[in-house]
Amino acid sequence: MTSKTRVVVVDDSALVRSLLGEIINRQADMVCIGAAADPLVAREMIRELNPDVITLDVEMPRMDGIEFLSRLMRLRPMPVVMVSTLTERGAEVTLRALELGAVDFVAKPKIGVSDGLALLADDICSKIRIAARAHLRRAAAAPAVAAPRPSAAPLGRLSTEKIVFIGASTGGTEATKEVLVQLPADAPAVMITQHMPPGFTRSYATRLDGLCRIAVKEAVDGERVLPGHAYIAPGGLHLSVERSGANYLARVRDGEPVNRHKPSVEILFESAARVVGPNALGVMLTGMGGDGARAMRLMRDAGSFNIAQDEASCVVFGMPREAIAAGAAHEVLPLQDIAARLIERLRSTAGLATSRV
Repeated sequence: MTSKTRVVVVDDSALVRSLLGEIINRQADMVCIGAAADPLVAREMIRELNPDVITLDVEMPRMDGIEFLSRLMRLRPMPVVMVSTLTERGAEVTLRALELGAVDFVAKPKIGVSDGLALLADDICSKIRIAARAHLRRAAAAPAVAAPRPSAAPLGRLSTEKIVFIGASTGGTEATKEVLVQLPADAPAVMITQHMPPGFTRSYATRLDGLCRIAVKEAVDGERVLPGHAYIAPGGLHLSVERSGANYLARVRDGEPVNRHKPSVEILFESAARVVGPNALGVMLTGMGGDGARAMRLMRDAGSFNIAQDEASCVVFGMPREAIAAGAAHEVLPLQDIAARLIERLRSTAGLATSRV
């Protein structure tokens, strides 16, 4: 019999502590072993109880959640699931938490907390389970705004037909950043589906835009997909690519979840196979589950060049593993090598791409 995942809940709201404790204790495979109202109490509780996972509120008294997380990941790294509010401030702080090494986050409603958390129970427990098995990533000791990287050599005249497609989930916000910051300003267009709820992708795009040489934005339905730009699927909506004459267009639409996700990597990658074919480069980054694996194989069958992140550098190896098992990946690489390989591939095929109308 496997032991239960032992969880400590850290939240300044007595109601939230109680609700999260009940949700956790209803699961057969986990138990809430403690609840703390502030980080100073939590610090002693973690030391005494040695939990497998903690849930951590972003905004806390006496020491804010980010400061506590920063110290925790430096002194005693452990799996953390952040509990964030659905506000612009909450989104920005959550992204900083992921940067510091939190595995994932849950967005709690500003009002109707009791009903809202009950609806999120499955999501909360799923993320605790994933966190308990995740590879912890050591956060860089860099400031929130990174120093400019050494300039990347321009790619020069490449076919504007080329598009890079990236799929990611748990651990993917930082993994995608690692790829994008290495791309030169004249890189081909990049289209990204990162599993994220509504309210967070705009802040994420803005954060990346300030760090990257290429322009990064949340995708808008019907806009042209241009070189030197990255387009992120808005939380809660699917992103795909279409062709209109000589142009590629972003298509952003509502719809049913695919593989339980909206946005879904499957939707984006399937459109890449159908519309972009041999001019596509696919990248599958860290994430739980198998979203996008089948469609990435369709991309390969249509002539794309595909890379999957290797297990050692993934927070969660699920999505790359499934893509590899499907025969979708040409190469399996550590995260830090993916951007350089994309650039190398683009240089080697410059001018060789054929236009598909």
